[in-house]
This record gives sequence, C-alpha cells and structure tokens, in this order.
Amino acid sequence: MIHSTEFKAMGCRIFAATENQSRLSPVELEDLPGWFEGWEQSMSRFRPESELNRINRSAGHPIKVSKPLWDVLKVAEKAERESGNLVTPAIHDQLVAAGYDRSFDSIPGDFQGPGRMDENETFLLSDIQVESRTRTVCLPFDCHLDFGGVAKGWAAYQAARRLRSAGSTLVNAGGDIAITGRMSDGSFWSVGVANPDNPSDNLEVLKLGRCGVATSGTDYRRWKRDGIWHHHIIDPRTGLPAITDILSATVIAPTIMEAEMNSKVAVILGGEAASSWLEENPVLAGILVYKTGRIVYSHRMQHFLWRKNERPSH
Repeated sequence: MIHSTEFKAMGCRIFAATENQSRLSPVELEDLPGWFEGWEQSMSRFRPESELNRINRSAGHPIKVSKPLWDVLKVAEKAERESGNLVTPAIHDQLVAAGYDRSFDSIPGDFQGPGRMDENETFLLSDIQVESRTRTVCLPFDCHLDFGGVAKGWAAYQAARRLRSAGSTLVNAGGDIAITGRMSDGSFWSVGVANPDNPSDNLEVLKLGRCGVATSGTDYRRWKRDGIWHHHIIDPRTGLPAITDILSATVIAPTIMEAEMNSKVAVILGGEAASSWLEENPVLAGILVYKTGRIVYSHRMQHFLWRKNERPSH
C-alpha cells in the first residue's frame, strides 16, 4: 500500500510516498513538513533571518554554521569540483542582477532593471575560507551564496533516507526526486518527464529503483526584465543567464544531488557538448529537449523507459 503526503516548502510542491504492507500511514510522513521548514529556515535566501543570510551579511568574518548547512556546503563543493566549476552556489549576486531578487512567485511579469547587465567574474567555493573542526565559514567581501537547487536536492535525499525505514520511498521536491529503492514486490516507481512544450503531457514515463532524477531547464523559472526573457541557470563563466539551445535536461544518477548538478551542467553546456557530457559518464542517463524541438536520449536512458508493451503498476 502506498501512503503519501503533499505540501509546499522551499518555493515548490513537496510530494512524498512510502510503500509498505500496513494500512496505517507511517508517522514519519507527519514529520516531513517540519523537517523541510527547519531546512528552509536555515538555507533560504528569501528569509531575512535565515542562517544563510546571516552568513551572507557576515562576509569577511568567520561564522559558525549548523551541521545541515555545513553538509550542504560540502555537497556544493563536490558539485562545483565535478562540474568543472559550472555549478556553484557563489552566484547569488548574479541571480539578483538578472532579476531573481525575490521569491519566484513574487517576480512581476515584466519590470525595469536598475541598469545594464554586464559579464562579470563569479566567485567559487574555493575562494571561501572554511574550518572543518569548528564548522566555520568566512566569505570574501562581495561574495554571497545561494544554495537553491543543491539545498532542495539535499533535502529530498535526507527526507527519503529518514523515511526509508517505513518502506520504499520517493520524495519529489519540485522536480528533484530521490528514490530509496524498488517496491516490496520488486516493481519500479513510475516517474513522468513533463513535455516542456505541453507540461500537462508526459514526454516519457520512467521506471526507477534506487536513484535520483532531476530536470533543469530554461522553460519554467524565467521572467522578463527590460522586455528580455531571463532564467535562473547562471553560467559562472559569464555571470549571466546561460545562453543555451536546450529547453530542458532530465538526468538520472545514483543520487539526487548528482542528478541535479548534472542536469544543470547539460543546460549550461548546450549543443553536442551536453550530449557528450552524459554519454561520457557511465552512471548517468538523460533526455535533452532542444529549443528546436529535437529530443536526444542518452544511450543508457533506454534502460529506464517503459516499453510499449509494458504497463506501469501504479
């Protein structure tokens, strides 16, 4: 039997489901909103008194951080390193300059910016002073962090881990999905990949066991600034929203944190480089939807697609 819950947190819808033989919903599902509230209060740049904002206001001064924020910082460091510096949380100021200066729901349909956006160099986490023994962080002056997707993916992963004692679990945090394993009878979880040209339809339905899956794109979190469309995926090489021919990238990886990072890399790289990135990594599978309408499936993605003669069990 599948038990589920749904609520809003971290600026998106959170959905969690566990599968076991009991008719009673696991008590852990009731705790889920509280867990996400605590993580959001720590890591949201849209909450003035969040732990992240206290760090951002303390640039130049060391500040001790909580274990969850430290863990997310470590995940972000790994993502920055493995992405070749294409994914980093040190792009806060570039997001603000592009117009993403408030929660996405509050951004007006079109607004005038304060001035011209220029290419500018971004900081990297390697520029930050950290002390593991005391869990202290010291940002350089003019460096501010936005954990964004990395915090959301980490939260989905942590929630799934906490729920797995109740049974096979899926946690979906606004498209960042963590799955602890197949169901008790060995069947897969079914996860739809939305068609960016028609979000009410699925481009594909995936059959998944233990893994993470994430979709990044330029089609959803976007807004108009000075009459020009902008989106939230910043290319650290320019400090501007990535110029890319990819509309959306869906990636399956061993963990949601890896899937989230690699889906962003694919969007930023664009072109044939995005496809090569997925093919060259033996633990990744992906679907790339280009703005021209072209759809590219990585070789390994075929293992995760329902065949025409198969039918999802739920």
